[in-house]
Amino acid sequence: MGKIIFYEDRNFQGRSYECTSECSDLHSHFSRCNSIRVDSGEWMVYERPGYVGYQYFLRKGDYPDYQRWMGFNDCVRSCRMIPMHQSSHRMVIYERPEFGGRTMELTDDCPSLNERFHFSDINSCNAMDGNWIFYEHPSYRGRQYLVRPGEYRRFNEWGSSSSQVGSIRRIALYN
Repeated sequence: MGKIIFYEDRNFQGRSYECTSECSDLHSHFSRCNSIRVDSGEWMVYERPGYVGYQYFLRKGDYPDYQRWMGFNDCVRSCRMIPMHQSSHRMVIYERPEFGGRTMELTDDCPSLNERFHFSDINSCNAMDGNWIFYEHPSYRGRQYLVRPGEYRRFNEWGSSSSQVGSIRRIALYN
């Protein structure tokens, strides 16, 4: 069981809301979010209700202001706990929509898609095992997108407005 606490003000001040499960709409609990404390579990927090908008991956720890979780603003409207996956990870990425074009299989982290595979546009993927984070830029920087097990026929299905992926990281206990 996970626990995340949202605070309206920086440095864990102001009104707070404690959450222990996914919540598709947090706006009735607080108007803005400037700090977060993750007591347990790993979470994805989203800028808008319904798990859309900017996404931010958070592990156990303190985030005294939104820049610490690489936030673009103080808006957090939904959250989801990510179940831990302790066995192997496996994903196939595709250069084109609908599982077309060149394919590559991943079983570990990839700090630079372009260096490793010589392309950085992913238009579809099949995450067979484990949870993954797609990052907009190499070295795990930029916008983040949670990819849970399943088939994604187009990049917008994992929440992106672009096929650009710079790096990919597994969500694992040993990460």
